[in-house]
Parts: sequence; structure tokens; C-alpha cells
Amino acid sequence: MIDVVTVNGSGCPAGTAAVAVASDNTAFTVSYSNYLAQVGVGSKPTDNRKNCQLGLNVHVPQGFTYAIAQADYRGFAHLEPGATGLEKASYYFQGTSQTTAVSHRFTGPADDDWQTTDTTDASSLVYAPCGASRILNVNTELRAGAGTSDPATTTSYMAMDSTDGSVNTLYHFSWKACP
Repeated sequence: MIDVVTVNGSGCPAGTAAVAVASDNTAFTVSYSNYLAQVGVGSKPTDNRKNCQLGLNVHVPQGFTYAIAQADYRGFAHLEPGATGLEKASYYFQGTSQTTAVSHRFTGPADDDWQTTDTTDASSLVYAPCGASRILNVNTELRAGAGTSDPATTTSYMAMDSTDGSVNTLYHFSWKACP
């Protein structure tokens, strides 16, 4: 079972993100309805970067631990020629210094759905400490940059969203027995 402890950030204001857990506890999905970074016409200076931090309490069966083995992100990008986009995710457990961060860059022109997958090699998985209850923090970020496009006449954006107003981000767990 997974409990959402916190959901906050400029990309996920209150009530705009929802978490659903797979019945076998091997994955969870986060749906966003208002996660958009943009630059150009109609944008404020702070609109070019949005983030969302999830704090999740994963109830681990006695004698086991887990790590995030894979994360799938989906959204939509409208990038004018010369504009840039970025999707980044960082994963860490409360009270530990080990952080795994993965970035994906996009360049315009683009006007289509996008999908990225972060896969962690088995030897690099960062597992939750055995016998301790730790919050899993997942911090995602979207950026839109004007690059060589003209922000006075165009608008570019990256959304972790879909045309129907919701999109899923799927996280897959790797479980192992504690020594």
C-alpha cells in the first residue's frame, strides 16, 4: 500500500495530481491535470520552470525493501523552431544522501505527444533501508526555453498532461528480500 504524504510544487497545485497504486503493489501511477511550463507570448517569467515533489509512504512487507526500477513519463510538447524543453526527475529516500536524477531534452520544432522512460540498471538501484520506514521523494521538473525562437511573437510549452486533461506517470518497483 502507498500513502501520499505530500504533493506540492508549481506544477501540481492542490487538487491537480492523483496517485493510484497497482493491486499487486509493483507500480503506481500519478495523474496530473495542470502541469505546464511555457515561455513566450502570454507567459510570466516564472512560467518557464514548473516542478512537482511527491512524498510517498510505501508500506513494505516485513523482511523486504524496494527501489524505483523504472519510471515512464508522458505529456505534450509545443516547441517553436529553436525552442527547447526539458523533463527531469530525481528520486531519493528521506534521510539518505543518494539521489538518482535523469534528464530528457527536447528541441523544436515539435507539436506532439512525448514519452520518456527512466530505467535504472540493476546494479545501480537505490533501495530503501531495510527495517526503516522512509518517505520516497520523487521530484519532477518541466522547463521550456525560448532558445533561438522569438519569445515576443511565439509561445512554446512542455506539459505533463494530455489533450483530455490527464496523463499518467507510471513508476515500477523492484522488490528484494532484506538480508
